[in-house]
Amino acid sequence: MTRIPTVLSDLGVKLAEPDGGARVVRGRPGRRGRKAAVLILFSGPDRARPEDLELVLIEKSATLRKHAGQCAFPGGGVEESDPSSEAAALREAREEVGVDAATVELLGVLPPAHVAVTGYDVTPVVAWWREPHPLEVVDTVEIGAVHTISVGDLVDPANRLTWRLPMGYQGPAFVVGELFIWGFTGHLIDGLLDLAGWSRPWDPRRMELVPERFLHRAGLDTGQ
Repeated sequence: MTRIPTVLSDLGVKLAEPDGGARVVRGRPGRRGRKAAVLILFSGPDRARPEDLELVLIEKSATLRKHAGQCAFPGGGVEESDPSSEAAALREAREEVGVDAATVELLGVLPPAHVAVTGYDVTPVVAWWREPHPLEVVDTVEIGAVHTISVGDLVDPANRLTWRLPMGYQGPAFVVGELFIWGFTGHLIDGLLDLAGWSRPWDPRRMELVPERFLHRAGLDTGQ
């Protein structure tokens, strides 16, 4: 049986510390909004270094009213039938891209973080993908594509910058191949890399406007 990578078990310990999860979602306290959950799903061999890990991301459909085109973690609203945020995150990951919950081992749960553009309080659920299997877009209305991203690419300073919008909003971003990862997802990744101790020094003064493909123009989405 595959053993959990030490770097991920160490991350689980940090998530369990009194202020561990709060450090990741800093500046975004829950506001008793509608409940949602996302699955932050890592995979990697038992002797993996941080840069050997991979992370599952989805690309939202370009036709959505909110967050159109943005890269995100699998997830969505918590339903009355969901016994917990963890169960909701796993259900959404199955419904969106076919993740089998039986192949996933939970590492920790972060405090709810508010996303102003949707009014949701989102609970991020961090997990290890013990038995990775092929994924595909199941929900073709909500999801445009599914991606597996190397953590090595995410920690590479050459792939890090600060996103900005013309109205003044800004935050941490990652450019991996053709993908521009920003907004709430970029904020969570930035916080997790810092908490895990995997981050490498990068230049936050390097700024770029969010590309059109990853920006919801109609509603002036702030990514927040």
